[in-house]
Amino acid sequence: MSNLTRQSDRVLDEARRVRDDNRAGGRHRRELPSSIGRGSRKLKQRHLFKKLRNILIAIFAIWIGAGILGTIVSGIGFMGVMALIFASVVAVAVLGKYPKMKVPQRADLSRSTDARQLVGRTELWLEAQRPALPAPAADMVGKIGVQLDSLGLQLDGIDPNHPAAREVRTLVGETLPEMVDSYRRIPQHLRAEQRAGAAPDDQLVGGLGKISDEIERVTRQLAEGSLDDLAIKTRYLDYKYGGEDVALPPPTKDIT
Repeated sequence: MSNLTRQSDRVLDEARRVRDDNRAGGRHRRELPSSIGRGSRKLKQRHLFKKLRNILIAIFAIWIGAGILGTIVSGIGFMGVMALIFASVVAVAVLGKYPKMKVPQRADLSRSTDARQLVGRTELWLEAQRPALPAPAADMVGKIGVQLDSLGLQLDGIDPNHPAAREVRTLVGETLPEMVDSYRRIPQHLRAEQRAGAAPDDQLVGGLGKISDEIERVTRQLAEGSLDDLAIKTRYLDYKYGGEDVALPPPTKDIT
């Protein structure tokens, strides 16, 4: 009986470890690079929570099925209990590892019509390309990830046919991945070689810098509407309630 208890505790401990890995990134950090923005982080968390859900459903189904079988055959016996524990461990191990999160392909970025969804997918794609980039470009990718988060917030509720939304799809879904792909196609030993006044490494960093500036410009353009609304509301409050404290008249002296 004590052996059975230890086996059950081991199953529960393994399930807890998978749960903690899913929450903290844990062993799955080896599958995908660290997140460069909130958009990609949310997609990863959603994937990990789906894994945890699948594990819980599988364990529940296994133990309920064993209980039903035990009721029908008047107990499953020691071997049945061992088989149940083994099946639970296998379910935790397999479902904790699979399915692996699919990194978006470049074609997926260009086909995306939802500009805000495109932001998260682009962050995931950039994370997968980042290890192959030179250090200055990798740092620039991290900066772009932060900017894409701000851009995604501004795109919330924007009509997909809005000119700014179309510009984002072109900039983030086409121009940015095309530049990174063009660099990665260059052989490693030629990337630092000067050509037309600049090395491919330097050209990549400069191009990413221009894209970063353009993302900032589009974000500011989209934010202007919110800034104008805030200014109008502030002026309205100043008009209705007064922008300055109203001075009270001095108290009158009692001369009686």
